[in-house]
Amino acid sequence: MNDVMQAVGVFFSYAVLAVFAQNAVFTRGLGVSRLVQLVGDERTSSGWFALLLCVTQVLVAPLAFYAGGFVAAQPNPAQLRPLVYLACVAVVSLFEFIMLWTARGKRHGGQLLRILPLASVNSSVLGTVMVERTQSFTLEQSMGFGLGSGLGYLLAVMLVTEADRRLRSEAIPEAFRGLPITLVYIGVLALAIYGFTGHSVIL
Repeated sequence: MNDVMQAVGVFFSYAVLAVFAQNAVFTRGLGVSRLVQLVGDERTSSGWFALLLCVTQVLVAPLAFYAGGFVAAQPNPAQLRPLVYLACVAVVSLFEFIMLWTARGKRHGGQLLRILPLASVNSSVLGTVMVERTQSFTLEQSMGFGLGSGLGYLLAVMLVTEADRRLRSEAIPEAFRGLPITLVYIGVLALAIYGFTGHSVIL
């Protein structure tokens, strides 16, 4: 019982770590291009996108964990690692596609099927897997970090969406309106979170 509670504690602690201190967007710049597209796309639900991203990363984590052991035993792990992890993402994406295809006639099924490529073919998915494996996370840590990275991505989308509404002021010079000021805003948030984790910016 204690082992189960400890594993659950590790899972959630790494999820919280990934949401805030190690946010995929703000501390590692993963998926920024998709984030900017998502903020301006009113047809795509941020909530459903984040749900699919979380599911994808949680399902990829155990596959990548066991595949990482296989890769480490090979003579050329550095070359094999990205290909094997891409294969893990492809297997999970295919599984999700089959499940959503069978449910396409149900409520939200068609919408989720349309969002799936945006959520699964995303640098934040592969980047999160690479972080998990290069940091030698355990299975519980990897799955918690995968879930937290998806939730952290949703947090980033919500923050940038709110900023998009507020950064339409006439006080902003015309040359900076739209994408430029959005990228500046993301950069300032990234610096703030980077400093929050205990790092200092050296000028």
